[in-house]
Amino acid sequence: MNWAEKYRPRHLSELIGNRESLRQISEWARNWTVDTPPLILYGKPGIGKTSSAYALANDMDWEVVELNASDQRTKGVIEKVAGGSASTGSLTGASRKLIILDEADNLQGNADRGGARAIADVIRQSKQPIILIANDLYGLDATIRNLCTKIQFKALPAKSLVPRLKEICSREEISCSIPALNEIAEQASGDIRSAVTMLYASAIGKDKVGEDDLSISSKDSRASIFDLVSATLGYRQVPSLLDLNFSVDETPDTVLQWVEGNLGVLPDRKKTAAAYQALSRADMYLGYTYKTQYYTLWRYANILMLYGVHDVLKGRNTSFAKIMPPSRWRLMSSAKRLKNLREQLLSDVGRTMHMSASTVRNFYLCPVSLLANTKPESFVRGYNLDADQLNILINDLDLAKNIVKTIDQERKQLEKELKKKKKEEEMLLKKQRKAIKINPSNEPAIQPVDNITHAHKKTDKSDSDTEISSEKEKKSSQSTLFNF
Repeated sequence: MNWAEKYRPRHLSELIGNRESLRQISEWARNWTVDTPPLILYGKPGIGKTSSAYALANDMDWEVVELNASDQRTKGVIEKVAGGSASTGSLTGASRKLIILDEADNLQGNADRGGARAIADVIRQSKQPIILIANDLYGLDATIRNLCTKIQFKALPAKSLVPRLKEICSREEISCSIPALNEIAEQASGDIRSAVTMLYASAIGKDKVGEDDLSISSKDSRASIFDLVSATLGYRQVPSLLDLNFSVDETPDTVLQWVEGNLGVLPDRKKTAAAYQALSRADMYLGYTYKTQYYTLWRYANILMLYGVHDVLKGRNTSFAKIMPPSRWRLMSSAKRLKNLREQLLSDVGRTMHMSASTVRNFYLCPVSLLANTKPESFVRGYNLDADQLNILINDLDLAKNIVKTIDQERKQLEKELKKKKKEEEMLLKKQRKAIKINPSNEPAIQPVDNITHAHKKTDKSDSDTEISSEKEKKSSQSTLFNF
């Protein structure tokens, strides 16, 4: 069994690092109610996000329902698995069910079509606690981010990994030198799972592990695009921008768009103009590359877009600024999201009216919009619309938000009243049962089974005797009638 799984923490107290994040998770669980928003745990892989979710469930005695990236996370699957779990109680006797959606930032492509909307719907209607786990917070749909409380997990310092590695060696009865443990911790780059895996690979078939025995080639030390853009704009110092760029899994044209999208926040306009000049020259080389299919030219584009911008901005005030995705991406994402909302709305309306979405769009969208403006509350209740979908019909986002919020509050109030009524009925039933047990004289007298059986037999016997005697009388009368 892999040590990373064998020594996975079972309780929150066993996790190392991120104490403030763990405190927030524990407090969220202790104070959880139906109105408490779900959590998003985000950060680099291998730093304890998934382990903390399972440890929390173990500490709180909650049942776990997990949906991860290996599943086909279409709208139907999410509604069936997560949606059903979120609205029903536990069958194992646990107080609650914790729904964990791992790698939630990987909802993309045809396999996950409609998945983001389904997750948002599950979050709104859930009666159980939900935790979403993501490596990239901005890889999640904005609607989901706004519905959740966000908790960041940071990479663990190397010095905090060494004691855990020592503990594992002691439990496995393996002698490992301190320099070897330090080397593993450094190579892991804050990834405890990777550190344990490297120790496991180095210790297979050995009683002692030294620096020469280390197997550290399995660590994937990729950097993020945020690290590269921060270094290019001078927010952080790195030995080599090209080495950092090589470890980022992005093409040069994508990197150029990221750098360009974050130049607008710089206060010095002259330096900003010079930086744009360097980017324009890099863009020319990218154009030559795609035109000639001579990808060696990428190296010149990389040098111009990274060192050209970095050298121009040297010596300026390097106070931190938030790195954001390119603005055009955000606009494209908003347009795509609006299109998906419109298509979903047309599909729902068409299904009710027994016609295709294209027919509704071409011939009935205007009348439907007029009806929605007349009775927006009825449309929200009938089609289960959110604020964005209602806004498509009435073209008033503030009014749509207020209407949806009011209806959601009414639904929650109705659910509370039904729950309260059900609880009162259960209490009344318990009191009645208790009263019957205390006052058995109030119950109707119940004859023993043997007596009842005997009485029935007696009655049956008397009835049969009567029938026999009547038959005898008939026979006797007949005999006297024909006996001359």
